[in-house]
Amino acid sequence: MTRGTTNANRLRRVDNWIAATCADLLRDAPDPLVVDLGYGASPVTVVELRARLAAAARPDVRVVGLEIDPVRVAAAAPAADPPGLTFGLGGFELAGLRPVLVRAFNVLRQYAEPEVAPAWRSMTGALRPGGVLVEGTCDELGRLAAWLLLDAAGPRSLTLAARLATLDTPGTLAERLPKALIHHNVPGTGVHALVRALDEGWRAAAPYATFGPRQRWVRTVERVRADGWPVLDRPARWRLGEVTVAWAAVAPSGAGW
Repeated sequence: MTRGTTNANRLRRVDNWIAATCADLLRDAPDPLVVDLGYGASPVTVVELRARLAAAARPDVRVVGLEIDPVRVAAAAPAADPPGLTFGLGGFELAGLRPVLVRAFNVLRQYAEPEVAPAWRSMTGALRPGGVLVEGTCDELGRLAAWLLLDAAGPRSLTLAARLATLDTPGTLAERLPKALIHHNVPGTGVHALVRALDEGWRAAAPYATFGPRQRWVRTVERVRADGWPVLDRPARWRLGEVTVAWAAVAPSGAGW
């Protein structure tokens, strides 16, 4: 069981990314079912997820919050708004549901690294064909976050996101790497090289700080992409303090799926 602590808007960055990146997936789904796994002691982030997806992607989206603690499920009951928002008991098996999308945030960080891949397989194995899993971590206020996008074939991408107004250096994002990567942030690995490249780009873009942190970040990502990193997103996302790279560029050596 997770610690359960959370705050309103803590997951706003990943929610907005899901709404923008996975909107077509939800719109095309015969049953737009989304599972939020391990929402914690408060259902607030599940309520927010449902509201954001309904507004940006599909009004009839159904979100189910799952927890392994029955006390938390009972505490969330007053926030339920069936059929669009419900809560239930369940873990990585997803309570037998077949969602098109799963969000699992700040869950696997409390597990041992060898347990990550089996958990991924359990969750992606329960997805509908073409479904995806978004798994990651963030700080307590949601100002620093990192997440992976996975499907039945394994991880596809890594996204780093920050509130640029309070970002001191991109290296700070290393503290919030997903469990599959955080222990591999050492010299000689892809993820360490990525963080270092972002830090170097941030320093090189210091003159653009005059125009605000957003312009500085955009120039940072432009430099990283020019240096050969497989950046998958476009400037519209960079301006939000994000960057997404292909998983192959940061996958740990010998990582199995």
